[in-house]
Amino acid sequence: MNTHKSPQASLNKLKQLTRIGILGGTFDPIHFGHINPAINAAKWLKLSQLTLLPAHIPPHKNQTTASALHRKAMVSLVCDGSPLFKLDDRELLRNSPSYTVETLKEIKKEQPQSQLFFIIGMDSLLSFTSWHQWREILSNCHLVVNARPEHSLESANDETRMLLEQFLVKNIEEVGDKPAGNIIIREHGNWSISSTQIRAKLSSQSKNKQNISDFLPESVKNYIQQQKLY
Repeated sequence: MNTHKSPQASLNKLKQLTRIGILGGTFDPIHFGHINPAINAAKWLKLSQLTLLPAHIPPHKNQTTASALHRKAMVSLVCDGSPLFKLDDRELLRNSPSYTVETLKEIKKEQPQSQLFFIIGMDSLLSFTSWHQWREILSNCHLVVNARPEHSLESANDETRMLLEQFLVKNIEEVGDKPAGNIIIREHGNWSISSTQIRAKLSSQSKNKQNISDFLPESVKNYIQQQKLY
């Protein structure tokens, strides 16, 4: 019996796979340091949509400054401003710490014919082997790591170096139709903006418009001012 797959069968398999980009974070507040690298990654991965996943209680943080309701509202404003972005608020509905592995398993179960691309920063990669069930995370998605000038692989510990030896690929073509299991590091423009930096500006004596206008969308800036956040 001929078990050889025809080119058309292989093409059909590729067509069935849906690429889903996911960017998680506290988004406290969401800003261009989140948004612009995400847009670039979506173009690079050829995504028609990218999920923004605000976390409720991140395991590595004791609390957020803005409430879950306000952070969801700010992410929603970004989604309203671009058809690329989609809000996924499932983690905000939890009353316990948000573990990435649980969310990825849920999404994978909902969309089994998918390739999940979980987008993180270089700082997160350097601590990835300390994440809850990190091996299970990689069995459910590919990691797309945005390189950042302030974080270098030269400072990686032995566990991270072993991780990269096992899972790192040089380009997206090497991923092919694999559903999960690779790490891809990509360079992008320098968007060294942090939520901490924005909150510090907002809590200072000078609250001139120009202080934060270059850091986040107008709609988010207006919401922060209207709600008197930070």
